[in-house]
Amino acid sequence: MTAKEIQAAFIKSYLKPTLKAHGYSTNAQTWWKNKGDFFIVINLQNSQWNSKEDLSFCFNIGVALTALLRDKEKKKAGYFDIITPVRENAYLPEERRRHGYRSGLGYTITNNTRLAAFIDECRTDFEVHILPILGQLQTLKDCVRFYDKYDFVGPALRRRIEAQGIQLDE
Repeated sequence: MTAKEIQAAFIKSYLKPTLKAHGYSTNAQTWWKNKGDFFIVINLQNSQWNSKEDLSFCFNIGVALTALLRDKEKKKAGYFDIITPVRENAYLPEERRRHGYRSGLGYTITNNTRLAAFIDECRTDFEVHILPILGQLQTLKDCVRFYDKYDFVGPALRRRIEAQGIQLDE
């Protein structure tokens, strides 16, 4: 299989079913979960320099305020709705930020990548780290608490919430 085919198989056999099982809806390479006042958004972003034989990609993960969604029906969220755009590294411990399928720029796949091994590494990243953290984001207050540790996105989220007239009882 080519790297592109391996990535497609990963998305089809692991990523989509796993995120669906955790309550996420999808459109193309973006997944979202409606939490009422906000959505949790996961977007797969491919590198512009990818080829069939060698590719890299990352996940942009964050929250979008329901009131500010571009979708007029407020039923789905996309990449451009994310107020707290941080990459998957923000949800991983230091020892998981680099491994056989991760570089400083995200995940890498080549024609030599073993699909099962790649899925195993991603399963650890998502099911042990990323999804449990996202599962703790139950309220806007939880979101502010989590993202406040990031210099730009935490204050931006707080400002956007306050601009909507939503009070964060702290």
